[in-house]
Amino acid sequence: MIHNVSSDSPIGIFDSGIGGLTVVKAVQAALPSERIIYFGDTARVPYGPKSQVTIRKYASDDIAILMRYKPKMIIVACNTVSALALDVVEKACGDIPVIGVLKAGAELAVKATKNNRIGVIGTQATISSNAYASAIKLLNQEIEVVSKACPLFVPLAEEGFIDHPATKLIAKEYLSEIRQQAIDTLVLGCTHYPILRRVIEETIGEGIRIIDSAEAVALRTKQLMTESKLLNPARKASAPHLLVSDLPQKFSLLYQLFMGSELPDVELVEV
Repeated sequence: MIHNVSSDSPIGIFDSGIGGLTVVKAVQAALPSERIIYFGDTARVPYGPKSQVTIRKYASDDIAILMRYKPKMIIVACNTVSALALDVVEKACGDIPVIGVLKAGAELAVKATKNNRIGVIGTQATISSNAYASAIKLLNQEIEVVSKACPLFVPLAEEGFIDHPATKLIAKEYLSEIRQQAIDTLVLGCTHYPILRRVIEETIGEGIRIIDSAEAVALRTKQLMTESKLLNPARKASAPHLLVSDLPQKFSLLYQLFMGSELPDVELVEV
């Protein structure tokens, strides 16, 4: 049993901005009675173009904010942090379990592919780190991984440009190369990307399985909470507690857009 943690303790989730809400949504769907504390580092988004040193520092700041709430588990909803600073988070968490979106997404993709050709799209930092390709190859040496950085997808998602002509144009630019590689599975290697899923699906073409690691994370969370007997027995669902480092009003509006819910309470915190 983890010290000072009970089944009533919250699950902490963090991301560079609003992307991690895709994980919040999936975890809520799988575990409706869990309390969720979410931190989006909206002051410093995007993480993808930054250096590894900076990303590791940000990860350390982000986890320090969530640890104040004594969570029973941490979900790293940022693929860039999962790729470059998961060890920083694990060290800060001690014996609290940590799930990174990257590994969950890689496992799901390996299960899904039929022709052993997987595409991965993500931020510059995630793709340069080669972490997805490594995680996939560890599970199955035979798989060919085609990776592509799509840095503009994050700002487009943060602007709420879900069905915008600009998004379609940029998606075409980024994905045309991957389309020719005969992949049958595409990993959305950034939690912002499911927000743009419709455009990505239309651009990449039919018959390609899209892997949204949020769903994989939710399943893994449920499994871990069940094994450690830390599932919240409460029968009522509670709204997540939302923390941001900047622009709470904008975050509220985008939250409504993606979660399809009423205006949430968003608390501003200092990093």
